Amino acid sequence: MSQHATQRPKPTALPKRVSLFVTCLVDQFMPETGESVVRVLERLGVEVDFPEGQTCCGQPAFNSGFWSDAKPVARRFLDVFEGENLIVTPSGSCAAMVRNFYPELFHDEPETLARVRQTADRVWEFSEFIVDVLGRADLGGALDEKATYHKCCHLLRELNVDRQPAALLAGVKGLALAPLERAEVCCGFGGTFSVKMSPVSTAMLNEKLDNVTATGAKTLIAGDAGCIMHMAGGLRRRRSDVQVVHMAQLLDRALARIPTPTHSDPLSLVPRRAQGAPEGKGPTRP
Repeated sequence: MSQHATQRPKPTALPKRVSLFVTCLVDQFMPETGESVVRVLERLGVEVDFPEGQTCCGQPAFNSGFWSDAKPVARRFLDVFEGENLIVTPSGSCAAMVRNFYPELFHDEPETLARVRQTADRVWEFSEFIVDVLGRADLGGALDEKATYHKCCHLLRELNVDRQPAALLAGVKGLALAPLERAEVCCGFGGTFSVKMSPVSTAMLNEKLDNVTATGAKTLIAGDAGCIMHMAGGLRRRRSDVQVVHMAQLLDRALARIPTPTHSDPLSLVPRRAQGAPEGKGPTRP
């Protein structure tokens, strides 16, 4: 377990409004995950704000050793998410970057480091926010299907988020959750690792997918877009019919049988770019 993974103090009051940090991969490749996050949170009575100036958290450059390139991107994140709102993200990896590695990135800049600490304290991963901040686990949803759950590395090791996804999945009535052998072992993605060390990454992926297949589940659940894309690609190459979904998507489907509360359209909070607008156009509201 990472030295960064510690028990976090719960906010004194339940938030009625949060800011969504959607992440690069979700925005560009899995916008349906961002939409599911918004729908689930709004069903729980939380209004979601989408700061449209957000870009990357800087993790790819940071992990590759290009700290001078990561810093301007990280500073933009601090600027865009400045304020008091809690920040919810559907990514353990990106949450860990802000909470655990921004302090390392800006260790020699005292003024920026103070901003980092104020911002990092407000960042919560999606399942962590629902269980630890809202105090909810059984959301009242139901699904009649067999699934299994992969424990993403950053979510588990950097944030110590494990019981929260388990609690949310246990609360879905009718969901048959099959134990996944070596669920905590990496799927082989690791960001640029999967490109720089492709043979090792592929071997790790194959072991993971063999274990998934052995469960007999038709749905594979995970909490990070990179892991989801990596495993989904491997399953497609195997011509498998197993579907890989984000935790938010599964909960969204489980709650779909419940009439949507009367409020503004949650999709209006997701940029048109994430809804399928032509690439190159800036995010705009309807």
